[in-house]
Amino acid sequence: MAEIAQKIQKKGLLGSLFTISALTLVSRILGLIRDMVFASYFGATAMMDAFNVAFRIPNLFRRFFGEGAFNQSFVPVFSEYYEKKRDQLPLFIAEVSGSLGIVLLGITILGVFFAPELVLVFASGFKSDPEKFALTAELVRIMIPYVFLICMLAMYSSILNSLDRFALPALLPSLLNIAMIIGAFLSVQFLKVPILGLGYAVIIAGVIQCLIVMYSVHQQKLLTYVPKVAFGAPGVKQVVILMIPALIGSSSSQINILINTQLASRLETGSVTWLYYSDRLVEFALGTVAVALGTVVLPKLSRLSASNDQEGFEKTVNWGIRLALVLGIPSSIGLILLAEPLLALLFMRGAFTYNDVLMSAKSLVTYGTSIAAYFLIKILAPVYYSRQDTKTPLKFGLVSIAVNIVLQFILVKYYAHAGLALSTSIAAWVNALLLMFGLHYLGIYRLGRLMTGKLWVVIPANLLLASFLYWVCQYNNFWIYASLWVRLGGLMVVVLTSVIGYFVCLHLLGFSLKQFRKVS
Repeated sequence: MAEIAQKIQKKGLLGSLFTISALTLVSRILGLIRDMVFASYFGATAMMDAFNVAFRIPNLFRRFFGEGAFNQSFVPVFSEYYEKKRDQLPLFIAEVSGSLGIVLLGITILGVFFAPELVLVFASGFKSDPEKFALTAELVRIMIPYVFLICMLAMYSSILNSLDRFALPALLPSLLNIAMIIGAFLSVQFLKVPILGLGYAVIIAGVIQCLIVMYSVHQQKLLTYVPKVAFGAPGVKQVVILMIPALIGSSSSQINILINTQLASRLETGSVTWLYYSDRLVEFALGTVAVALGTVVLPKLSRLSASNDQEGFEKTVNWGIRLALVLGIPSSIGLILLAEPLLALLFMRGAFTYNDVLMSAKSLVTYGTSIAAYFLIKILAPVYYSRQDTKTPLKFGLVSIAVNIVLQFILVKYYAHAGLALSTSIAAWVNALLLMFGLHYLGIYRLGRLMTGKLWVVIPANLLLASFLYWVCQYNNFWIYASLWVRLGGLMVVVLTSVIGYFVCLHLLGFSLKQFRKVS
């Protein structure tokens, strides 16, 4: 175990954040290419609606386990073992992996046998179209084993993240995108029902991802025991106790999106896909930076909490919240104002029409209002989990879900699928604000620290950014009718100008980005 301690990287939070963000950006770009291929081949058709619903099932488990409940309950316990019981780490990992594996295997088997019932849970509106319903059920059966693969991948990735080895877990999603791109090309050539090829590609990618990450953990000399089912083991019980409330507390946004999908399945054909493509661009912004923030902060906070370093703990929280606001607010403004240009550039070709762009843009604008909230949630929720407090986020998550459900039934009547996206955004802000004020109320973080280092200058800087992007969007014909490469060049100029202008404005107003180089 002493060798592991010597190998932990010393980049600091900002260096680790840069590593994850850079590698995640590669994956997200590949994801956009993947979606461009999907849009061209399948458009916003019933076939694509079926795939999106079927893929959402393993994807939801990935969000729960990879970026949600399991990660946020496992990492604090792992850190506690690392700090206080390091010699027991391999046995702890064997017990958790064996116990988790048997549960996931059971879920997979049930998913195969009850695929139609799962479709009813996720998209009961498809029942009115027997062909679409049957296709969705078949895709569920093909892809449900990915639940096992992706959740085991999440566990082993959490181990690497806890050891400050962030690069490989951040790079592995690229393999899934590459596999799905290849699968799309091959399936349209050789399969009678091309969309099924995407399901097979998902499973192949999952197997490769798992083998790679397991080998990396093995190199850390942590897989010295055979996985064993041990629900009564102290470490396993500790993870389970933390994970049960965290399933809702950390994943309320995903539950909200699940409810959105259910209601969208009852709207006109294409609604599920319009929400999917707008959500993909939101995930691009979140996955590149926001998820990376939560990933690097949770192990750091867990170690500080385990060593009772309260001063370092609060400084790290302050660093994360302030960086989330500096990056989250302009990201939100950019997606809202550039919704149509982005969607037209990325997806308007083949079967994906201009009408699909307009409909997707409606939900992207309303989804976009939640970007800053999700940035904050990715920082604030780990603060509670690092202290092994999963009950407080659970309460806030339940409030968020309740707000979303009430608003969905109201807003869907007036704004259709865009109303569903708007309700999710409002619920995200409710969750973020509750988490923020909860920290202040519990004495964990003083809100007065938020405005240190001239953070207020973010307001005028973002107003200038919004003014510039609003002016850019007045040239709507250019973003729709110009050639692909001209639009791509134009968008790159706009994005670079916006990023450089925003940070130059912050600098001129006296806000130094150097303060983020170290936690203070």
